[in-house]
Amino acid sequence: MLRWLKGRGANPSEVAEMQARIDPDLWRQVLQTHPFLAALDADETAQLLARSAWLLASKTINGAQGLDVTDFMRLSIAAQASLPILNLTPKLYEGWDEIIVYPAGFRIPRKRLDEDGVMHEYVEDAAGEAWEGGPLVLSWEDALLSEGGFNVVIHEFAHKLDLQSGFADGMPSLAAHGDLKPRDWRRILDDSLDRFIAAVDAVEAAIPHDVDPESEAADAWYGQLPLDPYAATDEAEFFAVSSEHFFVDPYPMSEALPEWFGLLQAYYRQDTLRRYP
Repeated sequence: MLRWLKGRGANPSEVAEMQARIDPDLWRQVLQTHPFLAALDADETAQLLARSAWLLASKTINGAQGLDVTDFMRLSIAAQASLPILNLTPKLYEGWDEIIVYPAGFRIPRKRLDEDGVMHEYVEDAAGEAWEGGPLVLSWEDALLSEGGFNVVIHEFAHKLDLQSGFADGMPSLAAHGDLKPRDWRRILDDSLDRFIAAVDAVEAAIPHDVDPESEAADAWYGQLPLDPYAATDEAEFFAVSSEHFFVDPYPMSEALPEWFGLLQAYYRQDTLRRYP
């Protein structure tokens, strides 16, 4: 309990005990539910199982709004969350101890100070939230979706990786990556984000005036982008959204932003293009 309170990971014996408790049939069901997990080879699948056992032994997963969190839910979340650290140390997920799961989307109160110094308070709909030093919050309804490049679990856990460096700025800790230089990361990140913002601006300019850009009718235009347009928000969201697409739908980003895609390949130490025909 003390270790969990400090947000530290489980020890090897606890991980081994947890892995032995994972039902093989339930594990196969989880893999079949998520095609991007089913695409892993045998060695990767075995490593994913070990990482999932570590996460389940290290974090508490609690339901909100009366949600009864089943073993399938826990294992599904753990497997998706473990994919980004498949070839990285799980210590990157230390420093916090709880995952909170809502039945569906939830609302978060926000405050924003505008350029004139006026504070605006509003409520924002959300599918996930990663708090610095605190819990990670997910919508179970959205955790089951992987349409296009969308994956809320990978998105929020990418934020946790980003926060390991101390700030949510699109640059995760590179301490264990001697081949990656912060200066190069920042240059490629800034250039790729600028190019993506320009692409979003061009798409929005092309949407006819009689089409609401916030409606489904505009999807045909936004679908031309290699990433969800939310990636243009800032550096942190660009990294998180890019991470979703890297694992779930990698080809568009690899073609549109090859240098950025190569950087993610080097960071995650995974070749996601190889997994898909």
